[in-house]
Amino acid sequence: MIETYNWGRPKVYIALILLVTVIIIGVFGFRILSDYSWVDALYMTVITMTTVGFEEVQPLDDNGKLFTVFLISTSVAIFAYSVSVITDYIVSKNDPKKVQYRKMQKMIHQLEDHIIIVGYGRNGKQAAVKLMAYDKPFIVIENDTEVIDRYHDDKILFLKGNATEDSVLLEAGMKNASCLICTLPEDADNLFIVLSARQINKNLKIISRASQDASYKKIRLAGADNVIMPDRIGGDHMASLVVVPDLIEFLDNLSIVGKKSINIEEVSFEDMFDDQEERTIRTVDMRSKTGCTIIGYKSPQGDYIVNPEADTPLGPGSKIVVLGRPEQVNRLNREFDI
Repeated sequence: MIETYNWGRPKVYIALILLVTVIIIGVFGFRILSDYSWVDALYMTVITMTTVGFEEVQPLDDNGKLFTVFLISTSVAIFAYSVSVITDYIVSKNDPKKVQYRKMQKMIHQLEDHIIIVGYGRNGKQAAVKLMAYDKPFIVIENDTEVIDRYHDDKILFLKGNATEDSVLLEAGMKNASCLICTLPEDADNLFIVLSARQINKNLKIISRASQDASYKKIRLAGADNVIMPDRIGGDHMASLVVVPDLIEFLDNLSIVGKKSINIEEVSFEDMFDDQEERTIRTVDMRSKTGCTIIGYKSPQGDYIVNPEADTPLGPGSKIVVLGRPEQVNRLNREFDI
């Protein structure tokens, strides 16, 4: 369940309505039955409701006494309830946890095209670091209160809840999200979340973790666009350090984290050029303009080409991957407004 706080606003409205209704009934009752002035009627109503024990402003006849009994029996409980609800509402407005939750809810409602990370374990933390380096908006769904308390000061937006429940996914803005990253250790949980997320948002890009080989195909069939197996990647990387150590060390030195130290960047040509002129890698002349070298190409159909030819066409839906020093990549970002 989502950890939410009931601000009690509807209860406050009901309490105020009941309180005003009783006061009106009391004022008109004393005014009509005992011929009190408006001020005296209000005074008698208030001291009756609050049971302060003052004497009547003037003696009451039988009708006035019966009305007073009726007013006491109905108003005392209503008055106590109203005071309790209003006091609780005022106190809740100053409760740090509730103020923080209200602030978080406001920030979540303002998110659009954001990324949702499920779980803040090792993989979730790494994903958050990368997203923060690129200034990507994201929210973390985490069910462990201790984890949230430990990392909530790291400028990370947390939502406490069980992501296997649709209500939690909706609370995280799943309908407006652009991507979901599932990093839970249990494949069954990731599978269930992927199924739910795909039903909520058909256009969502879903990336999920998997621990077992048998879970890989199931999570893909459930709707995940990519399934990552951290253990397999880690073992492959360690073996590569034995087989081709210099190459792997060189690749490890290529930074793709942080805009100031990045060595590899991708460029999308979607709506980049206003005119209809056909462009190729040669005509764009990225090497002379920025110093970056094109090492990869992705066609609009999703086909990848390593070290593409100079005559490869560039148009809507195509992307290129470039390699360069940080200052060259920064020049590329300025030149092509990435």
